[in-house]
Amino acid sequence: MKVRLRFAPSPTGPLHIGGVRTALFNYLYAKQHGGDFILRIEDTDQNRFVKGAEEYIIESLKWCNINFDESVEVGGKYAPYRQSERKDIYKKYITKLIAKGKAYYAFDTPEELSAMREKLQLAKSPIQHYNYATRLQMQNSFTLSTTEVEQKINSGEPYVVRFNIPENQTIIFNDIIRGEIKVNSSTLDDKVLFKADGLPTYHLANIIDDHLMEISHVIRGEEWLPSLALHVLLYQSFEWDAPKFAHLPLILKPNGKGKLSKRDGEKLGFPVFPIDWNDADNNKIASGYKEWGYFPDAMINMLALLGWNSGTEQEIFSMEELIKTFSLERVQKGGAKFDPDKTKWFNQQYIKTKDNKELSKQFMLILKEKNLDLDYNYVDKVVELIKERATFVSDFWDLSSFFFVAPSEYNKKSRKKAWKNDAPEIMTNLKTVIENIEIFSTENTEKIVKNWIEQNELKFGKVLNPFRLSLVGATNGPHLFDIVSLLGKKEVLKRIDFALKNI
Repeated sequence: MKVRLRFAPSPTGPLHIGGVRTALFNYLYAKQHGGDFILRIEDTDQNRFVKGAEEYIIESLKWCNINFDESVEVGGKYAPYRQSERKDIYKKYITKLIAKGKAYYAFDTPEELSAMREKLQLAKSPIQHYNYATRLQMQNSFTLSTTEVEQKINSGEPYVVRFNIPENQTIIFNDIIRGEIKVNSSTLDDKVLFKADGLPTYHLANIIDDHLMEISHVIRGEEWLPSLALHVLLYQSFEWDAPKFAHLPLILKPNGKGKLSKRDGEKLGFPVFPIDWNDADNNKIASGYKEWGYFPDAMINMLALLGWNSGTEQEIFSMEELIKTFSLERVQKGGAKFDPDKTKWFNQQYIKTKDNKELSKQFMLILKEKNLDLDYNYVDKVVELIKERATFVSDFWDLSSFFFVAPSEYNKKSRKKAWKNDAPEIMTNLKTVIENIEIFSTENTEKIVKNWIEQNELKFGKVLNPFRLSLVGATNGPHLFDIVSLLGKKEVLKRIDFALKNI
């Protein structure tokens, strides 16, 4: 059987990074085994449908470079890939379950269901849901005659179809990550499989679609573990082979206490969505990794290591390396704690290795916003000098503004430390040295200036600190003589003159 995996989100809001990680792990497994990766939109819950969410999900995954072999956009031989367009398929299969006695009609009103729950709570019954112990007290196929059921359906009375959970049956199944799991069927409720609006619930549609689309492995979040016994029973009821299951650990808050949520990002100041989400209901933007300045491959690298490890010390992985190395056997069972600082670290590592041309193009946009129309080659050289100090491209201006605009004032702390009483005399003499340098390269200027310092028996700090202050306006920045070379002789002399007059 060919390896086929799917990511099946519901368009009920923006895609959380937990969902991105689920998509990523499915993608890695499928590609590693030469299989197919499918995007299926599970939009059967029309009450929770959010306009624009489907488009957001697709755009987010494209930004993350998680590509699909089959989807709503791409198409494929198992189309349609949107569940709301597959209604007729589900109706056919729910009819089969009813005919086999595996499912039944239920006509209970919301008021009757509430009364049943209240009665169970007051009686402190160990059974608190609709199942073998309570169904005989309700309005359904077990308590109504076939004629009564048909009359209610024909008259248009609202109904649902529930699954007939067997009593006291041990359900045994395996999870690739968690091993063998046993569940007693008496702990389960008769889940609604088909709703009054003519649409299936997640449980039924999910099983049918996975079977018809020949899904070989289902990798999904830990929150679906309680539904796994029901899904296994559904496969058995249809007499279908179930796919192999793997349930991923939760992504936890930075303090490790509870599942990471949107509110955690808002409260602690980090994104939990891949790209910005326009929350029209609350009239605000939920921030995304893209707009914060993260690279998609840095975010993907971070997510891959949330709950999985390669068994080595390696932390930086390209998508190709992840595909080659990933294994479900090395996914942990326990929750994976999210670390915002580590996420920034990943982006920093990717900036260091990014091609200067790509970074320079992004930086040029920032410079244009500041009305600076500069030569690309010059910007490219600046980027080479500063990128190792940056976390985001947006940091470039603060790290390099002195390359584009001469300082008009000087950092107070740096000035006190670098500009001593003898600084004016030293800088005046240094000017003469610089004026006489013919080849203004990094190596040559450094060699001549340092030889002059040694010949005059000066301390390096006495010269180089006020020199840097004159050029930068502070005592930080890249290698001093890289700055000198890039600025050029004329600009260096001009800045020394300004410092002599203004400090």
